[in-house]
Amino acid sequence: MKKIGVIDYYLDQYHFENYPGWIREASEGTMEIAYAWAKTEHTGGKSNAECCAEQGVELLSSMEEVIEKSDCLIVMSPDNPEMHEELCSLALGSGKPTYVDKTFAVSRQAAQNLIEMARKGNTPFFSTSALRYSREYRNVEKEGIEAVASRGPGMFGNYGIHQLEPIICMMGAGVEKIMYVGAKDTPCFVLRYSDGRFATMTQLGWECDFGVAINYKGDHARVIQGASDFYQQFIGELVGFFEDRIPRVPAEETLQIITILEYGHKAMEQPDTWVKLPG
Repeated sequence: MKKIGVIDYYLDQYHFENYPGWIREASEGTMEIAYAWAKTEHTGGKSNAECCAEQGVELLSSMEEVIEKSDCLIVMSPDNPEMHEELCSLALGSGKPTYVDKTFAVSRQAAQNLIEMARKGNTPFFSTSALRYSREYRNVEKEGIEAVASRGPGMFGNYGIHQLEPIICMMGAGVEKIMYVGAKDTPCFVLRYSDGRFATMTQLGWECDFGVAINYKGDHARVIQGASDFYQQFIGELVGFFEDRIPRVPAEETLQIITILEYGHKAMEQPDTWVKLPG
Protein backbone atom coordinates (compact mmCIF):
# COMPACT_ATOMS: atom_id res chain seq x y z
CA MET A 1 0.00 0.00 0.00
CA LYS A 2 1.28 3.45 -0.91
CA LYS A 3 1.57 5.77 2.09
CA ILE A 4 0.70 9.42 1.45
CA GLY A 5 1.92 12.21 3.69
CA VAL A 6 0.19 15.57 4.14
CA ILE A 7 2.05 18.81 4.87
CA ASP A 8 -0.29 21.63 5.85
CA TYR A 9 -0.57 25.02 7.51
CA TYR A 10 -3.32 23.68 9.80
CA LEU A 11 -5.37 20.51 9.41
CA ASP A 12 -8.83 21.76 10.35
CA GLN A 13 -10.01 22.42 6.78
CA TYR A 14 -12.27 20.81 4.18
CA HIS A 15 -9.62 19.06 2.12
CA PHE A 16 -7.97 17.21 5.00
CA GLU A 17 -11.43 16.26 6.23
CA ASN A 18 -12.32 14.61 2.91
CA TYR A 19 -9.21 13.58 0.98
CA PRO A 20 -8.43 10.52 3.17
CA GLY A 21 -11.78 8.85 2.46
CA TRP A 22 -11.88 9.91 -1.17
CA ILE A 23 -8.38 8.57 -1.85
CA ARG A 24 -9.08 5.23 -0.13
CA GLU A 25 -12.20 4.82 -2.24
CA ALA A 26 -10.68 5.94 -5.56
CA SER A 27 -7.59 3.75 -5.09
CA GLU A 28 -9.69 0.76 -3.97
CA GLY A 29 -7.67 0.61 -0.77
CA THR A 30 -4.24 0.61 -2.41
CA MET A 31 -3.35 4.08 -1.11
CA GLU A 32 -3.97 5.92 2.14
CA ILE A 33 -3.13 9.20 3.77
CA ALA A 34 -1.06 7.79 6.60
CA TYR A 35 0.90 10.75 7.97
CA ALA A 36 0.44 14.48 8.49
CA TRP A 37 2.19 17.50 9.90
CA ALA A 38 0.99 21.09 10.16
CA LYS A 39 2.84 24.27 11.01
CA THR A 40 0.18 25.73 13.31
CA GLU A 41 -3.23 25.14 14.86
CA HIS A 42 -6.49 26.56 13.50
CA THR A 43 -7.46 29.35 15.90
CA GLY A 44 -10.88 28.57 17.31
CA GLY A 45 -11.09 25.26 15.45
CA LYS A 46 -10.18 21.65 16.03
CA SER A 47 -6.60 20.82 16.95
CA ASN A 48 -4.34 19.01 14.50
CA ALA A 49 -4.34 16.00 16.85
CA GLU A 50 -8.16 15.90 16.81
CA CYS A 51 -8.23 16.12 13.01
CA CYS A 52 -5.77 13.26 12.66
CA ALA A 53 -7.62 11.11 15.19
CA GLU A 54 -10.87 11.57 13.25
CA GLN A 55 -9.22 10.46 10.00
CA GLY A 56 -7.04 7.67 11.39
CA VAL A 57 -3.89 9.53 10.32
CA GLU A 58 -0.67 9.60 12.33
CA LEU A 59 0.37 13.11 13.34
CA LEU A 60 4.13 13.48 13.02
CA SER A 61 6.46 16.04 14.53
CA SER A 62 8.10 17.52 11.42
CA MET A 63 7.94 17.93 7.64
CA GLU A 64 11.14 15.91 7.44
CA GLU A 65 9.53 12.92 9.16
CA VAL A 66 6.47 13.06 6.88
CA ILE A 67 8.66 13.14 3.79
CA GLU A 68 10.90 10.32 5.00
CA LYS A 69 8.03 7.94 5.81
CA SER A 70 5.79 8.69 2.82
CA ASP A 71 5.77 7.37 -0.74
CA CYS A 72 3.85 10.38 -2.06
CA LEU A 73 3.12 13.86 -0.73
CA ILE A 74 0.30 16.38 -0.65
CA VAL A 75 1.03 19.97 0.36
CA MET A 76 -2.38 21.39 1.30
CA SER A 77 -2.86 24.84 2.87
CA PRO A 78 -5.73 25.60 0.42
CA ASP A 79 -6.76 28.76 2.24
CA ASN A 80 -3.22 30.05 2.79
CA PRO A 81 -1.33 29.73 -0.51
CA GLU A 82 1.16 32.33 0.74
CA MET A 83 2.57 29.46 2.85
CA HIS A 84 3.30 27.18 -0.10
CA GLU A 85 6.89 28.24 -0.67
CA GLU A 86 7.75 27.40 2.93
CA LEU A 87 5.66 24.23 3.08
CA CYS A 88 6.99 22.97 -0.28
CA SER A 89 10.64 23.76 0.45
CA LEU A 90 11.52 20.16 1.32
CA ALA A 91 8.73 18.27 -0.45
CA LEU A 92 9.61 19.60 -3.92
CA GLY A 93 13.22 18.63 -3.34
CA SER A 94 12.36 15.07 -2.27
CA GLY A 95 11.95 13.39 -5.65
CA LYS A 96 8.64 11.95 -4.43
CA PRO A 97 5.42 12.65 -6.40
CA THR A 98 3.94 15.80 -4.86
CA TYR A 99 0.57 17.43 -5.30
CA VAL A 100 0.36 21.11 -4.30
CA ASP A 101 -3.19 22.17 -3.45
CA LYS A 102 -4.79 25.15 -5.13
CA THR A 103 -3.98 27.99 -5.30
CA PHE A 104 -0.42 27.05 -6.27
CA ALA A 105 1.15 30.44 -5.51
CA VAL A 106 0.26 34.04 -4.74
CA SER A 107 2.45 35.55 -7.49
CA ARG A 108 4.23 34.69 -10.71
CA GLN A 109 7.60 34.93 -8.95
CA ALA A 110 6.50 32.56 -6.18
CA ALA A 111 5.22 30.10 -8.81
CA GLN A 112 8.55 30.25 -10.65
CA ASN A 113 10.35 29.62 -7.36
CA LEU A 114 8.25 26.52 -6.69
CA ILE A 115 8.71 25.18 -10.21
CA GLU A 116 12.48 25.67 -9.86
CA MET A 117 12.45 23.78 -6.54
CA ALA A 118 10.82 20.83 -8.28
CA ARG A 119 13.22 20.99 -11.23
CA LYS A 120 16.27 20.95 -8.99
CA GLY A 121 14.81 18.16 -6.87
CA ASN A 122 13.75 16.11 -9.92
CA THR A 123 10.31 15.97 -8.28
CA PRO A 124 7.17 15.29 -10.35
CA PHE A 125 4.39 17.62 -9.24
CA PHE A 126 1.23 19.34 -10.30
CA SER A 127 -1.38 21.72 -8.92
CA THR A 128 -4.92 22.46 -10.04
CA SER A 129 -8.42 23.53 -9.16
CA ALA A 130 -10.68 20.49 -9.17
CA LEU A 131 -13.00 22.40 -11.56
CA ARG A 132 -10.59 21.50 -14.37
CA TYR A 133 -11.94 17.95 -14.06
CA SER A 134 -15.67 18.66 -14.16
CA ARG A 135 -17.39 15.81 -15.97
CA GLU A 136 -18.87 18.26 -18.49
CA TYR A 137 -15.40 19.42 -19.62
CA ARG A 138 -13.73 16.04 -20.05
CA ASN A 139 -14.57 15.43 -23.71
CA VAL A 140 -14.36 18.98 -24.98
CA GLU A 141 -12.76 19.20 -28.42
CA LYS A 142 -9.86 21.63 -28.03
CA GLU A 143 -8.81 21.86 -31.65
CA GLY A 144 -10.13 24.96 -33.38
CA ILE A 145 -11.35 26.86 -30.30
CA GLU A 146 -11.42 30.56 -31.13
CA ALA A 147 -13.20 31.95 -28.06
CA VAL A 148 -14.49 30.85 -24.67
CA ALA A 149 -17.06 32.75 -22.60
CA SER A 150 -16.96 31.55 -18.99
CA ARG A 151 -19.20 32.36 -16.04
CA GLY A 152 -19.29 31.40 -12.38
CA PRO A 153 -19.82 32.56 -8.81
CA GLY A 154 -17.62 34.30 -6.27
CA MET A 155 -15.10 37.08 -6.43
CA PHE A 156 -11.86 37.13 -8.37
CA GLY A 157 -9.46 36.78 -5.44
CA ASN A 158 -10.73 33.43 -4.22
CA TYR A 159 -12.82 31.99 -7.07
CA GLY A 160 -11.16 33.30 -10.23
CA ILE A 161 -8.97 30.21 -10.39
CA HIS A 162 -12.01 27.96 -10.80
CA GLN A 163 -12.81 29.55 -14.16
CA LEU A 164 -9.21 30.00 -15.24
CA GLU A 165 -8.36 26.30 -14.87
CA PRO A 166 -10.92 25.14 -17.46
CA ILE A 167 -10.15 28.07 -19.78
CA ILE A 168 -6.41 27.36 -19.83
CA CYS A 169 -7.03 23.60 -20.01
CA MET A 170 -9.13 24.11 -23.15
CA MET A 171 -7.13 26.91 -24.80
CA GLY A 172 -3.61 26.34 -23.44
CA ALA A 173 -1.05 28.87 -22.28
CA GLY A 174 -0.18 31.89 -24.43
CA VAL A 175 -2.35 34.68 -23.00
CA GLU A 176 -0.63 37.92 -24.01
CA LYS A 177 -2.71 40.56 -22.21
CA ILE A 178 -5.70 41.02 -19.94
CA MET A 179 -8.34 43.74 -19.60
CA TYR A 180 -10.84 44.36 -16.80
CA VAL A 181 -14.30 45.37 -18.02
CA GLY A 182 -16.35 44.59 -14.92
CA ALA A 183 -18.49 46.59 -12.51
CA LYS A 184 -18.25 47.10 -8.74
CA ASP A 185 -19.81 43.76 -7.77
CA THR A 186 -19.40 41.90 -11.07
CA PRO A 187 -15.79 41.08 -11.99
CA CYS A 188 -15.31 40.54 -15.71
CA PHE A 189 -12.09 40.07 -17.70
CA VAL A 190 -11.05 39.64 -21.30
CA LEU A 191 -8.01 37.45 -21.96
CA ARG A 192 -6.34 37.95 -25.34
CA TYR A 193 -3.98 35.34 -26.78
CA SER A 194 -0.99 36.27 -28.89
CA ASP A 195 -2.58 34.48 -31.88
CA GLY A 196 -5.82 36.48 -31.66
CA ARG A 197 -7.97 33.99 -29.74
CA PHE A 198 -9.69 35.28 -26.63
CA ALA A 199 -11.68 34.30 -23.55
CA THR A 200 -13.98 36.18 -21.22
CA MET A 201 -14.64 35.29 -17.59
CA THR A 202 -17.46 36.85 -15.56
CA GLN A 203 -18.38 36.34 -11.92
CA LEU A 204 -22.09 36.83 -11.37
CA GLY A 205 -22.69 36.14 -7.68
CA TRP A 206 -23.09 33.06 -5.50
CA GLU A 207 -26.38 32.00 -7.11
CA CYS A 208 -24.66 31.60 -10.51
CA ASP A 209 -23.50 28.15 -11.58
CA PHE A 210 -20.33 27.44 -13.54
CA GLY A 211 -20.64 27.23 -17.30
CA VAL A 212 -18.91 28.00 -20.58
CA ALA A 213 -19.83 28.73 -24.18
CA ILE A 214 -17.18 27.77 -26.71
CA ASN A 215 -16.95 29.09 -30.26
CA TYR A 216 -14.89 27.26 -32.85
CA LYS A 217 -13.40 28.49 -36.08
CA GLY A 218 -16.13 28.31 -38.69
CA ASP A 219 -18.67 29.78 -36.24
CA HIS A 220 -19.66 26.52 -34.56
CA ALA A 221 -20.58 26.79 -30.87
CA ARG A 222 -20.88 24.44 -27.92
CA VAL A 223 -22.60 25.44 -24.67
CA ILE A 224 -21.79 23.63 -21.40
CA GLN A 225 -24.11 24.17 -18.45
CA GLY A 226 -22.91 23.47 -14.93
CA ALA A 227 -19.97 21.60 -13.44
CA SER A 228 -20.34 18.26 -11.68
CA ASP A 229 -18.36 15.39 -10.14
CA PHE A 230 -15.20 17.48 -10.21
CA TYR A 231 -13.84 16.30 -6.87
CA GLN A 232 -14.38 12.64 -7.72
CA GLN A 233 -12.81 13.06 -11.15
CA PHE A 234 -9.89 15.03 -9.69
CA ILE A 235 -9.17 12.45 -6.98
CA GLY A 236 -9.05 9.77 -9.67
CA GLU A 237 -6.41 11.81 -11.52
CA LEU A 238 -4.48 12.34 -8.27
CA VAL A 239 -4.42 8.61 -7.57
CA GLY A 240 -3.22 8.02 -11.14
CA PHE A 241 -0.43 10.55 -10.66
CA PHE A 242 0.75 8.82 -7.51
CA GLU A 243 0.84 5.55 -9.47
CA ASP A 244 2.63 6.65 -12.64
CA ARG A 245 4.42 9.88 -11.51
CA ILE A 246 3.19 11.71 -14.63
CA PRO A 247 1.98 15.27 -13.78
CA ARG A 248 -1.61 15.85 -14.83
CA VAL A 249 -1.18 19.60 -15.46
CA PRO A 250 1.83 21.07 -17.30
CA ALA A 251 3.85 23.51 -15.19
CA GLU A 252 3.56 26.13 -17.96
CA GLU A 253 -0.24 26.11 -17.61
CA THR A 254 -0.03 26.50 -13.84
CA LEU A 255 2.42 29.38 -14.24
CA GLN A 256 0.09 30.99 -16.78
CA ILE A 257 -2.87 30.76 -14.39
CA ILE A 258 -0.96 32.29 -11.48
CA THR A 259 0.31 35.06 -13.77
CA ILE A 260 -3.26 35.87 -14.86
CA LEU A 261 -4.42 35.94 -11.23
CA GLU A 262 -1.63 38.36 -10.29
CA TYR A 263 -2.03 40.63 -13.32
CA GLY A 264 -5.80 40.46 -13.09
CA HIS A 265 -5.57 42.49 -9.90
CA LYS A 266 -3.40 45.03 -11.72
CA ALA A 267 -6.00 45.20 -14.50
CA MET A 268 -8.75 45.88 -11.96
CA GLU A 269 -6.91 49.03 -10.96
CA GLN A 270 -7.08 50.39 -14.54
CA PRO A 271 -10.36 49.25 -16.18
CA ASP A 272 -10.78 49.19 -19.97
CA THR A 273 -7.00 49.16 -20.45
CA TRP A 274 -4.92 46.26 -21.73
CA VAL A 275 -2.33 45.03 -19.23
CA LYS A 276 0.44 43.05 -20.88
CA LEU A 277 1.53 39.82 -19.21
CA PRO A 278 5.22 38.94 -18.92
CA GLY A 279 6.40 36.39 -21.46
